[in-house]
Parts: sequence; structure tokens; C-alpha cells
Amino acid sequence: MNILYDDNHLLVVNKPAGQLVQGDQTGRTTLLEEAKGWLKEKYAKPGNVYLGLVHRLDRPASGVVVLARTSKSAARLSEEIRSHRPRKIYWALVEGETPQQAEWTDRLQREEYSSRVVQAPAGKEARLSFHRLHYEQGISLVEINLETGRHHQIRVQFSYHGFPLLGDQRYGSNTAFLDDAIALHARQLIIKHPTLREEMYFTAEPADAWQKYLGSTVKYDQQLWQVYRLDDNGNRFFVANRLSENEADTLIHNYEQKGHKQTYCKEMQHD
Repeated sequence: MNILYDDNHLLVVNKPAGQLVQGDQTGRTTLLEEAKGWLKEKYAKPGNVYLGLVHRLDRPASGVVVLARTSKSAARLSEEIRSHRPRKIYWALVEGETPQQAEWTDRLQREEYSSRVVQAPAGKEARLSFHRLHYEQGISLVEINLETGRHHQIRVQFSYHGFPLLGDQRYGSNTAFLDDAIALHARQLIIKHPTLREEMYFTAEPADAWQKYLGSTVKYDQQLWQVYRLDDNGNRFFVANRLSENEADTLIHNYEQKGHKQTYCKEMQHD
């Protein structure tokens, strides 16, 4: 498993495309089952391992998934997500040249396994904003700030506006992508820790196969940094991972500008 973070309350992983988060009629091994096995082995736990699912990610998509290690954490994280307080940042590869940036508000209606855009008063409001990071040979790489969490929202809205995601045949893509995958990656999740009540930034890289589409946007050999907080006893607490040095400096500066009295530090991250 690609583990991004682990403590007594949370387990954060980078889900591969094609893996189910939880079980269905296919009987495939799920992310939840694999994560429970990982915890059981790492901590030599006898009996059943508790792990709560607080949000989902489509099977053909990849990226950050947060799991709760206690029922109290699950309840607090679920409430946080229902209130739309966490920030969810996605990357997508789409057909065509998108606007440099845009904000879209549509109404989506779910129809069993799919969703579609409908006219008011039908459906539920779906909001997102994005900016284009790269464009080459008819394919745009976009970074998306998801403001609501409707069923298949990113896939439906981009298809409706004329830019279907690579590999997403359900919503009109004619461009092949990886096997059992669409070009949608949950790049970053910013969420409050359920007990520390401090914002934590979890970032995950897409599969190496994305590299040929990214241009100079991401270089996997660049130096990456993590940010942590020191308490009065010198104990370290995770804040953010996989940042460029400039992003780490900016995050620390923002905390200092907000008047936080704790000490925030950075260090080079070694995978």
C-alpha cells in the first residue's frame, strides 16, 4: 500500500486506479480490506481491525483517501465532510483545450449508476472551479477545486461542458487511457485532524504513466518537503507533505501571519 500518513486516529493512503474503496458484487479485494490487513500486520493486532470509511473515490480514479481508525474519529470526520469544510483538489486530463480558468455551477441528477446535468428545479447544485496547468496535443491538464461532492460530479460537468476525461467512456471520452482507469486523481485533501483539530494537508502523486501528459508541471525528481509543528515539549506533529520548498515556506508564513504561537518547521522528505 502507498501510505501517506498513519497515527492512532487516521490512516491516509494513495488509492490506485481500478481498486474499489469498499466491496461490491464483483468480490474484488477492496482498499478497506487491504488497509485493515496492513494495520493488522504492522501493529500485530489480534482479532478484527476497525477502520471507518468517511468518504469515497470512484473505482477508476486514484488519489488521497482518508480512513478513520476509531469510531470517534469516523464520526468527527464524517461531519466535517458533510459540512463541506475540507478542501478537495483534483487533477484531471481532459480532451480539448479548456479555458485557462473557470467556475461552473450546474444541477446534477443521479440515475442509478450515472448522473447527468438537468435544469432547475430538478437535481442538486454542483459547483467547482479549475485552472489549466498544461495543454499539449489536444489534452488539457486541469487542477480542480471541488466545492460540492455530487455523484460523478467532475466527470459529468467536464463532459457536459465539452471536455470529457480521458478514458471515461461512460461520459463520452473517445481517448484511451490506462487499463481500468480514468484520468482523474485526488491530488490533495486539506482536512482538520479529528482530535488535534488542526488542518492537515495530504498530497499524493498520480501514477508514473501520467508523466507524459504533465509537461514541466511536475518533475518527480524534484526535492519535496514536509511541514511539521513543534509543541512546547519538542514533539513533532505532521502538517503537510510532498510540497515544493516554496510551497512549504508559503504555508509556514501563512500560519505565522494568522498568529499561531506554535513553531512550524520544514524538512526534506525522503520517500
